[in-house]
Amino acid sequence: MSQRPNILLITADQWRGDCLGIAGHPQVQTPNTDALAREGTYFSRHYAATAPCSPARASLYTGLYQMNHRVLANGSPLDDRFDNVARAARRAGYLPTLFGYTDTSADPRCHDPQDPVLTSYEGILPGFIAGQLLLEDDKTWLAWLKERGYTSEQLARIHHVEQQGEERISLAPTLYGADETPTAFLTGAFLSWRDQQSADQPWFAHVSYLRPHPPICVPEPFNRMYEPDASADFAGAPTPDQEAEIHPLLAALQTSQKLSHHIPGADGPVRDLTRKDLARIRALYYGMISEVDHQLGRLLEGLKAAGDYDNTLIILTSDHAEMMGDHWLLGKAGFHEQSYHVPLVIKAPGESGGHVVDAFTSAVDVFPTLLDVLGIRPGHQPDGCSLLPFTGGETPEDWRDAILWEYSYRQLTVEGTQMNAPGKSLISLRAEAWQYVHCPELPDLFLAGLPGAPLEPVPLDMVPAARRIECMERLLAARMTLQDETLCHAMVWSFHADR
Repeated sequence: MSQRPNILLITADQWRGDCLGIAGHPQVQTPNTDALAREGTYFSRHYAATAPCSPARASLYTGLYQMNHRVLANGSPLDDRFDNVARAARRAGYLPTLFGYTDTSADPRCHDPQDPVLTSYEGILPGFIAGQLLLEDDKTWLAWLKERGYTSEQLARIHHVEQQGEERISLAPTLYGADETPTAFLTGAFLSWRDQQSADQPWFAHVSYLRPHPPICVPEPFNRMYEPDASADFAGAPTPDQEAEIHPLLAALQTSQKLSHHIPGADGPVRDLTRKDLARIRALYYGMISEVDHQLGRLLEGLKAAGDYDNTLIILTSDHAEMMGDHWLLGKAGFHEQSYHVPLVIKAPGESGGHVVDAFTSAVDVFPTLLDVLGIRPGHQPDGCSLLPFTGGETPEDWRDAILWEYSYRQLTVEGTQMNAPGKSLISLRAEAWQYVHCPELPDLFLAGLPGAPLEPVPLDMVPAARRIECMERLLAARMTLQDETLCHAMVWSFHADR
């Protein structure tokens, strides 16, 4: 790159990696994302490092696995000593500007106990300035809708939709239209900001869309874009009870999941939904993805009209994925890859485009990639590696042959025991045809299958001892390799100003 590029980091919250046209999904239509992927590099096996939102974003922004950044849940503070994408961009001369949210809980040691920043987990990642905030309370978007004529009564139930007969899950559209969604609101805010930028000063923006995160509802025409198919394949056991018998963590997740967390005004547990109910939710979720893709097209066209598209590094990804009825679960949790497989598209200025990467890549690779583009050193040693070589059609030597993710279950009650104690985090290693999951104080799991096929649990007593030992050795080696190495390979005099 002969000149510094603009940088645009786009995240869409809770977007499954298989829900893309370019991924071969038989239903989901994402023409704008697919076009971006064809002009850039599409990473087909990209994974979040953990879940839910705050932990996943901590990994995305710092390049660290959860074992190192220690953000275990929404509300866990991110240690202020860590470098991140925004701080690095400032060192490179950019003013990083946020549109949306980062779900970053502030380090309380850096704030007075009376500081309101300590009242919410939806803080702003240090280094960013706010171009347009949009938190999960929707307040800024609701104020925008009020200016467009919506009444207080309408705004109080803005995500509620009309009931459809006896259906538990309504496919009715939202009151707001396709040009009034939270995604449309943020897209407009970004494009207005872009128009104010100096032509000779490269910019750095993070557009953080909330959708397709719940509430699960969507306006016309996206609410009827996909026909529910109750006969569609859902991963997992035939019934919730049979699924819960596979592992106590699955039983605990079933107990904890409430439908109201996903559908406004609904009640009851998720595990009581029928396949027909789940198929209707899935159709709405697909519509939400297409709505995001529609606004993404508007954003990209705006960049092209402004003459910025060719000189902008664009990274499009998600923080984590979505179970969407698989294994009788909604949301993101546990050890199944449906919670962790997410999209990743990178379009770098000057690249030929059209690359498809089938290697395992991780959210912890995004920060090192940005460092590579910016040409600066990190403030700490990231756990991931730069993906920039892939955008040039090269595969780095000794690239990983398995992918790792973690999940803290200390907030759950498992078999009558509250797991709120140190060490209650699983670590999963997913290779080509198997997955091993280590769960402290709970049974480990081994899943296996043919390459490219869904993995199925294998009883531990049926797993050869040598294979289990190999898996545990690899997990132990990963823990040792991923220890913080920020200073351990340096000598103190290498930092002296005279050298």
